[in-house]
Amino acid sequence: MAVSQVRPRRWPECTGALAFTLPNRQSQRMTDIILYDYWRSSASYRVRIALNLKGVAYRAVNTSLLDGDHKAADYVARNPQGFVPMLSIDGHDLCQSLAIIDYLDAKYAEPPMVSRDPFERATTLAQAMVVAADIHPVNNLRILKYLKDELGQEQDVIDAWYRHWIGEGFAALEAMAPEAGLFGGDKPNLADICLVPQMANARRFDTPLHAFPRLVRIDAACNEMEAFQKAAPEAVKPES
Repeated sequence: MAVSQVRPRRWPECTGALAFTLPNRQSQRMTDIILYDYWRSSASYRVRIALNLKGVAYRAVNTSLLDGDHKAADYVARNPQGFVPMLSIDGHDLCQSLAIIDYLDAKYAEPPMVSRDPFERATTLAQAMVVAADIHPVNNLRILKYLKDELGQEQDVIDAWYRHWIGEGFAALEAMAPEAGLFGGDKPNLADICLVPQMANARRFDTPLHAFPRLVRIDAACNEMEAFQKAAPEAVKPES
């Protein structure tokens, strides 16, 4: 699986400009797959993992949330929420990480991210949504910035907020986790893809994890896999 970059990253094939540039739609080929992502975005991290697991080659465009690249008029014209990630594929601009992964799962069947069995599919979606719909939305960058800039909260209060919602969500997810293996059994599935970036976030904010041994075990097992390693923030962080 090959990845080319618009901004320099720690990959052998990296080339490109340092300024944010949205590729011209007229010059973009239908066969091009372009991921607009930010290295520290956990939603982008999920999509990078899925692309790697499925062996899909893509070109990455670093879209800095700190520099405001996601607010550029031409980006918002294609992605009205102005979030990352956005995946440009088959002439479409897809947003929202789980919707992107669902598209990839429909287009590239192997390995599957959810089961075809209705109950198993629903179970995996419920596990994934603990992270994607419950923990992440109240802890993403725009929420943290609002707490600080608009509500005047101190950083230690914001950090406590972050850890609180991770702890609540992880407590539920720990109870849902299998005693052995991954959420996907012997192969990672959508729940595993959602867990790993959130575990990285938990560690960034010094969240105690001793109460979640199953999640810690699953995270460690996933991070032994090349697809997860190459998607990790430290592997794709642009060079300054």
